[in-house]
Amino acid sequence: MRKVFILSLSILLTTSAFSQKDVTAKADKAFETGRYFEAIDLYKYAYAKARDKEQKAEIVFMTAECYRLIQDNRQAEIWFSKAIKRRYPNPLAILYLADAMRANGNYEEARVEYKNYLELVPDDNRAAKGLESCELAIEWIENPTRYKVVNMYYFNSRQSDYGPAYAKDDYSQVVFTSSREGATGNKISNVTGEYYSDIFKTRVDRKGNWSEPVPLGENVNTEFDEGAMATNNKCNTMYFTSFREDQDGNMVCKIFTSNKEGIDWGKSEALKILADSITIGHPAISPDELTLLFSANMRGGKGGKDIWKVTRADKNADWGTATNMGEQINTEGDEVFPYIHSDGTLYFSSNGHPGMGGLDLFMATPLSDGSWTIENMKVPLNSPADDFGIIFEAEKERGYLSSNRPGGRGGDDIYQFSLPPIEFNLLGTVRNQKTEQVIAGADITLIGSDGTNLSKKTESDGTFTFKLTPNTDYRIVAKRGGFLNSKDKETTKGMTSSKEFRIDIFMSPDDSRIDLPGIMYDFGKWNLRPESLVALEELVEILNDNPNITIEIGSHTDFRGSDQANTELSAKRAQSVVDFLVTYGVDQDRLTSKGYGESMPKEIDKSIAKKHPFLKEGDVLTEAFINRLSSEEQKEICHQINRRTDFGLTGRDYVRKIQRRR
Repeated sequence: MRKVFILSLSILLTTSAFSQKDVTAKADKAFETGRYFEAIDLYKYAYAKARDKEQKAEIVFMTAECYRLIQDNRQAEIWFSKAIKRRYPNPLAILYLADAMRANGNYEEARVEYKNYLELVPDDNRAAKGLESCELAIEWIENPTRYKVVNMYYFNSRQSDYGPAYAKDDYSQVVFTSSREGATGNKISNVTGEYYSDIFKTRVDRKGNWSEPVPLGENVNTEFDEGAMATNNKCNTMYFTSFREDQDGNMVCKIFTSNKEGIDWGKSEALKILADSITIGHPAISPDELTLLFSANMRGGKGGKDIWKVTRADKNADWGTATNMGEQINTEGDEVFPYIHSDGTLYFSSNGHPGMGGLDLFMATPLSDGSWTIENMKVPLNSPADDFGIIFEAEKERGYLSSNRPGGRGGDDIYQFSLPPIEFNLLGTVRNQKTEQVIAGADITLIGSDGTNLSKKTESDGTFTFKLTPNTDYRIVAKRGGFLNSKDKETTKGMTSSKEFRIDIFMSPDDSRIDLPGIMYDFGKWNLRPESLVALEELVEILNDNPNITIEIGSHTDFRGSDQANTELSAKRAQSVVDFLVTYGVDQDRLTSKGYGESMPKEIDKSIAKKHPFLKEGDVLTEAFINRLSSEEQKEICHQINRRTDFGLTGRDYVRKIQRRR
């Protein structure tokens, strides 16, 4: 990300030729004046001539520093490793190596080096934050957010392209900074090794095709660097960073403003915010244009480059005194590229807050007490590389950001991002409880806590589909002639990502007896055991879902014991179920009971046959059938199956009597 830190480089491009012959001294001078790209070549040349081991180690470290400062993290990792191998004495080499590894996504290796550094400098908060960042980055990679990020190949080049802003309020025009060929200045920068950057513009047509980017006119672009910019809501005023020559002949980075005149931009003017000698940049303008944010490294800051703000009473008034945005926003690292959303949310990039690697994008939400809630925007908006310069459409979670992540066309690239809507789909199938065959033509009703009430019939394959809405509880009710009504439930509450729900609703034929598994009694007794409560509550639900049916509760035993004893015991057990249902509010008139003893051995259905492979669908568990089984274990399973409670329909036209008050 060579162009991003341009505002911090005090570039003295007008200095005269060096008088010293010593190559190392020339390299040091280039480094001191911010000409890092030039310094790299000089240091490498000096290394070839050096003979002293300590001097060689120093030169290797300074070469690594150049790569670090131009954000070439791949080379920085290589050269800091070389410095450590040559026993460079300053432990900062270990810290910077860990930073470079983290920026390259090598989190496990970075953790080792941060720990090595902390053994030497235990109180350095930078390493502690680095360790925390590695842990968080691994978690964020495993659990990315729903944002989609796409490279804008339409207008990216093989050079650096970054810092987009909207140039029309319908978002059809974009301006951005680029060091591609065709810029106003045709010289190569000794800082970056690329052409000096200019501001370019492009537009999209109705078919979605972007035009070839062209530079803005000479009212904005100069022969030196133009950088990050911001536009107001109407997109007719632009604030941008530019290097210009001051009255003493020095190159100073300032914020300029230009107003749109027709389709072009008018003459630019420097904003009078700070003293001319202070380098500032990365402007961001509030929706009402009364607050301007910028990034600068100056007295009163928290560390490196900080975000500052100035305000004014109205659009014609002068800007007030600059104030620091405070320690919640700013850190000992760099905070750059602020952006103020139309809803008041502040976005910025930082390498001081815990993050993925280089610069990460952060969202700062203002609170009523004047403080902020800071949140890393995580993967995929952030990457191990530098991510910065984000902008949004006013009413949508869509916009552009800049990044030098792998896979781009050049150094820095512009990416489009969007947040797809959360979608919930319900896919269901209705089946026969006994046979598991699908049921076509069943009436399905979807009832939601948000007031939803939709109905449809199942298809020929028994399926149905519904679209669900977020934060809603649903009941799905199935009805079909010849079957008891059945239901299921789903919820989208608490869901933060799209999901497809799949359910099977089983409907019991109303012309057959239906088992009530889970109803338990102690041996030889008819009192219901506490664990029977769940099964009985399910029966109450069935009766509530089918308010017009009347039923008979039946209880069955195995064939062991006398017929009379089994019949009497089963009758008492069936009556105990009826008594419970009445206490639960079920009308007595809907219920009858009968003890069948051992007279109705169970016929095996498909679901039981699946659980017990030695049984086949259609087998009847008579005394003769059970006695033919080879193992005592199989016989006992059959006895357990025969000992059951079930119910059968006795009527379908029950009408509840109106209870009159006395």
